[in-house]
Amino acid sequence: MKIIDWYIIKKYLGTFVFTIGIFTVIMVIFDVSERLDDFIKHDAPLSKIIFEYYAGFIPFYLNYLSPLINFIAVIFFTAKMADQTEIVPILSGGFSFNRFLWPYFIASFVIFLITLIFNLFIIPQTNRLLVDFTNTYIDPKANNSKMYTHLQLNKNSYVYIENFDNNQKVGYRFTLETFKGDSLVQKIMADRILWDSVKNNWKLENYSVRKIDGLKESMKSENSKVMNLDMKPVDFELYDNLFKAMSMKELNTRIKKEKIRGSGEMDALLLEKYRRFIYPFSAFILTLMGVSLSSKKVRGGIGLPLGVGILMS
Repeated sequence: MKIIDWYIIKKYLGTFVFTIGIFTVIMVIFDVSERLDDFIKHDAPLSKIIFEYYAGFIPFYLNYLSPLINFIAVIFFTAKMADQTEIVPILSGGFSFNRFLWPYFIASFVIFLITLIFNLFIIPQTNRLLVDFTNTYIDPKANNSKMYTHLQLNKNSYVYIENFDNNQKVGYRFTLETFKGDSLVQKIMADRILWDSVKNNWKLENYSVRKIDGLKESMKSENSKVMNLDMKPVDFELYDNLFKAMSMKELNTRIKKEKIRGSGEMDALLLEKYRRFIYPFSAFILTLMGVSLSSKKVRGGIGLPLGVGILMS
């Protein structure tokens, strides 16, 4: 690599970081003015606002706006180089335009890697802070109950819960049906089902078991019973932002379960998964667009290409 390559890379990354800083300040100022009433209304502690809400808010929106930030940064420093007649000598010195693009794509590859790492490992963790805070202090749902839920636990087992209260981790009118082929062989019914977060299992109250063996049937009833079932309270969450807070491992596990259960969440799950991989590639596309838009010197300095770039974005 030549000195000019390092010069462009430093310009690119330096402008990108500077633009991130400006966007961060602007976002926080506008968000504080918008959310202040919610913070006061729900008595959100200052420590939680800083170390949970904004610790999740800033990474999430910087990652979300990174293509725009990248695009503006490329246009800004490239238009400035063109305005100062730095690009013409580079191309006149034996660099083709394709060769001139090399350092741009090296820098965009660095941004691609950083964005990909954030998308896969860091953003889900910070999103968890943001989601928990939002659902507690900004948009709490007093009635976090899911009605008439059907789940397929495995090839032969089907669950129905008429009403599940996620605040109390309690379900009502629970039914578990087990099939062998097309024949029902067992049906478990309970008035209530409770989640034990310490033991990670379910407790059935006022339950009965009906077993069917051909023409023979038997029925047994008891007050309570502990069962291990392949489901958790998170499967009954109502919050729309739930998937954003899942790690890749949790997301893949949920997708595998959804393939069996078919509860209608597959599209949202796959969209969230693929978005994390595809989003970083925008660094390369927007870099090429930004250089093409701003590498030619025009009247009016950097204002015209920068204005066109912002208008396009």
